[in-house]
Amino acid sequence: MPDAETELVYNDPYELLVAVILSAQCTDKRVNMVTPELFRRFPDAHSMAASSPEEIFRYIRSISYPNNKAKHLHGMANMLVNDFGNVVPKDVNELIKLPGVGRKTANVIASVVYDLPALAVDTHVFRVSARIGLTTNAKTPLETERQLMKYIPQEKLAIAHHWLILHGRYVCLARNPKCSSCGIIGWCKYSKKNLL
Repeated sequence: MPDAETELVYNDPYELLVAVILSAQCTDKRVNMVTPELFRRFPDAHSMAASSPEEIFRYIRSISYPNNKAKHLHGMANMLVNDFGNVVPKDVNELIKLPGVGRKTANVIASVVYDLPALAVDTHVFRVSARIGLTTNAKTPLETERQLMKYIPQEKLAIAHHWLILHGRYVCLARNPKCSSCGIIGWCKYSKKNLL
């Protein structure tokens, strides 16, 4: 996947931040169905901060955990406006202060928006890294992140996240990996153990 990039549709850092918060335990496809109307109503952090979680909820009700995410989005928008001068921070430690933003989301913003050497570990990255043998005995996303960052060159970290996600989403499926159409089968620990 030479042109691997996020499948979330966005126009600026604020929109990507909202989309990534919404994408937790939800498909990018579903998020992309919801965000156009959401962004028409809330084109920036000021408009979202001036609303209420109840109003935000009406736009995101088809997303998983809409009540919590509406509260997170409202809190995030208020914090962006009041504490960060309406600028999405680039530092992971600043990003994780925002409601609804964990390490994975912060790493997505740092790598996608600011092209920093950060690696977001979601379920696909966690699973695929272990299955193909890029990580060893990693029990948490943070352990996976640290192992991958140790061996992946810094200039490849931002795209490596997308390579692993897309590989897990379309080829290395959780239940039925498509090993017959996999381009890395010769290096894969799983295929060596289960197919040979």
